[in-house]
Amino acid sequence: MKNINTSPVAFLTQFRMFGFYFSMGLVLLALVGLFSRGLNLGLDFTGGYLTEFSTSESISQQQMQRALSAYLPDGFGLSSAEQGHYWTVRQADNASSAKGADWLDLLAKEMSAWPGAISIIPQDAIYMGSQVGEELIEQGGLALLTATIVILLYLAVRFEWRLATGAVAALCHDVILVLGLFAWTGLSFDLTVLAGILAIIGYSLNDSIIVGDKVRELMKSQSSSSMNTIIKLAIKSTLVRTLITSGTTLATILSVWLLAGASLSGFSVALFTGIIVGTFSSVAISATVPQLLGLTADYYQKRAEMPCQLP
Repeated sequence: MKNINTSPVAFLTQFRMFGFYFSMGLVLLALVGLFSRGLNLGLDFTGGYLTEFSTSESISQQQMQRALSAYLPDGFGLSSAEQGHYWTVRQADNASSAKGADWLDLLAKEMSAWPGAISIIPQDAIYMGSQVGEELIEQGGLALLTATIVILLYLAVRFEWRLATGAVAALCHDVILVLGLFAWTGLSFDLTVLAGILAIIGYSLNDSIIVGDKVRELMKSQSSSSMNTIIKLAIKSTLVRTLITSGTTLATILSVWLLAGASLSGFSVALFTGIIVGTFSSVAISATVPQLLGLTADYYQKRAEMPCQLP
């Protein structure tokens, strides 16, 4: 009977420890990408021209890239949606892009002479100055800093410091991995992605608090058990709820990703990735870090036995 009871605990402990060190490796890889490649900041931050148009016929990415190269020699960013019917072109804020503002008309004339006479329907053209981009970077950074400080204050009041440290570590892990994904893939980092990062902070914290609350509850009621057993029971009792919540949220984000178009693709990628790594980190990090920092199952029992002292 003893082997039957301890085997699941041993397996879950090995899984948690493997997941913890695996996550640390991913964090290191993400940091290397952030420092070596950096983020591909979108026009929201850098300033520039955003031109959107659609074509009467579906065109491949390579065809459109070649056609635009003749009119935008200084470089551009190109993305498509709706199976090659809807296009978004991003240009840096410089003198040459301003002088070549009539490139869409020239491209339309060229494509009308192609076999099949493909026509272009302009949708929107937006200019954003670099000064606006600098203000958005400052405001976005301030929003992230404010959210982080408020969360740290909340955790300091809510949890024992090692449980709070686990929640903060999981939170940092999730944000760094999402940023690393954008650094390595070169996906555009714009305001919608920043909004996704802020949403990830709240979502990751929610998962970590649920696990931490359950660990604390079991520590008070089962102080004679081992820490491995308590963490195993805490994860087991919250896992179904976590998977259902994550699954329904992922289904919603996937729908936005597939149906909302290119304008929300970055937001969808960030939030989809954040939910997956956040669910994993609530088990591998937020429940593991307190144990690695020396939290024991009888902590609350010892605290209750201590004479009252001023903090």
